[in-house]
Amino acid sequence: MQPQYQMGYDRAITVFSPDGRLYQVEYAREAVKRGTTAVGIKCSEGVVLIVDKRVTSRLLEPVSIEKIFKIDAHIGVASSGLVGDARSLVDRARVESQINRVSYNEPINVEILAKKLCDHMQTYTQFGGARPYGTALLIAGVSDGEARLFETDPSGTLLEYKATGIGTGRPAVIKTFEDEYQEDADFSGAIRLGIKALHAATEGKLDVSAIEIGVVSIETGEFRKMEKDEVKAYVDQFEE
Repeated sequence: MQPQYQMGYDRAITVFSPDGRLYQVEYAREAVKRGTTAVGIKCSEGVVLIVDKRVTSRLLEPVSIEKIFKIDAHIGVASSGLVGDARSLVDRARVESQINRVSYNEPINVEILAKKLCDHMQTYTQFGGARPYGTALLIAGVSDGEARLFETDPSGTLLEYKATGIGTGRPAVIKTFEDEYQEDADFSGAIRLGIKALHAATEGKLDVSAIEIGVVSIETGEFRKMEKDEVKAYVDQFEE
């Protein structure tokens, strides 16, 4: 139970508590913390996104669980938290990308897209009648020949990382990255490190069918999801 002085401050998004907190935003962050683990890693060749889809039943088709989304030719997104909220933000990001192409005849800058999404998320912490988005995103892309990796927060906060994680396994992922991350690694090295971080986050319970990998290359400037056999090869390599 909440202490007496805190009760009532979580009833509306527009009400600050006496200690300056918005409880609804903190509850949204809690939804992200309970979500599946996703990691993003910048390397010399581009950016890697890896997610653990957490298949809860053997009756479930793993391919039906989507946690990595293609936004534009050069941008991909990994999500953690409420998948429905993430899909809504992904749809908005795709529209913003196409508006930029129609208006300026060029692909949208990764940072500009990330800021537009965070501006939208922030409005839901400011007005009554709606709740904050219960999802966090890792936005990976290439702009002007440079790899970029951003993390969004339900509050609308935007941070750029060299390597990071979101979801339930974030503490274990961050510890692994802080100990072993190298900026000059190639795609292969970054993927192996990402799988190792997920292995630590899931306490060794890695399932090949539950792992999804997306990469965006500086050389080609394109984002793609890896096929099942490519993912399996990397996981088998790690397990050896």
